[in-house]
Formats: sequence, C-alpha cells, structure tokens
Amino acid sequence: MKDSHVESRQRLQHIEQAIADIEKFTKSESLETFCEKDILHDAVMMQFIIIGEAIINVENEKLDKYDYPWYKVKSFRNMIAHEYFNIKLPAVWKIIENDLQQLKEVVQTILKKEF
Repeated sequence: MKDSHVESRQRLQHIEQAIADIEKFTKSESLETFCEKDILHDAVMMQFIIIGEAIINVENEKLDKYDYPWYKVKSFRNMIAHEYFNIKLPAVWKIIENDLQQLKEVVQTILKKEF
C-alpha cells in the first residue's frame, strides 16, 4: 500500500530537481539559442513533463493550502505530451523566465512546512 504523504514528498522533490535541471540547462542560454538547439529545448520540455506528472501525484490536501495555479502546471504537461506540435518555444522560454522561480519557491515552502 502506498503512503500518500511519503509519495507527495518524493514527487515534490522530483519537481525541485526538475526545476534545478531546467535552471542548469538554460543558465547560459538566450531565447535564440534555446529555440535553435533541439536537444536543449527537448531536455527542458522533458523536465516540464516530469514536473506536471509529479504534481498530479501530490496530495490535493497539501496543494490546496498554497495559492498557486496548479492547474497550469498540469495543463502545460498535457500540452507538451499531447499537443507538442503546437508548442511555441518563445512561450516556453517566457515560462522559464517569468514563472519557474515562483513554482520553485512554492515547492520549497511546501517541502519545508509539510514534511
């Protein structure tokens, strides 16, 4: 039998690692190089899939305590997995620049307060 509390902590740690990987992969890049390098944007999008898949397996009771648009994380995962042909790389870059830090902070807060 699965322990939901332990599972949630592990999944949040997976998210934390995926964010760290995205940061590492894109640290010295620009929008232009991100769009040009297939391996780079494919690696980043895989990390976003990991984030979205992991968040699906975190207890809603924990997520609901924190004001964050969790549905966007899940929806972005679905878009990458199922609508990959419609992905606009500049939009992915914008998420990296504008949204990733906030997600990182919320995940770190949850890990600190809930576990």
